[in-house]
Amino acid sequence: MLFYIFAILAILSAAYVVLTRNLLYAGFSLLITLLSIAGIYVLLFADFIAVTQLMVYVGGVLVLILFGIMLSSRVHDKSVLSESVNKVWGTLVAGLILVGLSYTILKANINSLPWLQTMQVDVLGEQKSTVQSIGIKLMTDVVVPFELASLLLLVALMGAAYIATDKQKA
Repeated sequence: MLFYIFAILAILSAAYVVLTRNLLYAGFSLLITLLSIAGIYVLLFADFIAVTQLMVYVGGVLVLILFGIMLSSRVHDKSVLSESVNKVWGTLVAGLILVGLSYTILKANINSLPWLQTMQVDVLGEQKSTVQSIGIKLMTDVVVPFELASLLLLVALMGAAYIATDKQKA
């Protein structure tokens, strides 16, 4: 039941993000969407992904978006509104994706998945935190790709900062 509450909350708030013209309301609705998704991850016992969702998306990206909207120079005496008017095409594409995903989910034989067949009735008795095993895996087996990805992100951040600088001063 709790899963359905989080799912409906995520769907409705995501639809509001797409359909509203007020960017500030869209940002706060995105907050509700991301928190609902984190709640679904918690219900699925994916604690590491839930914490990552909260720390990275809710704590970082969304706060950056909201500060960007609120501190924008275009906010001076009027509400920040989106200029997009393609709601019909967006709703049509979203509806087609929803129909396709719903068809796929309904046609999938979920009961035949191997990890569901071997699952015990007492799920919580054997459940352990995945954070420690993921941390050990990141720092032993995949440390080189992990560090290369961090360097790639650093270079992308430096490039974005360079592109965003005012070039008229030079």
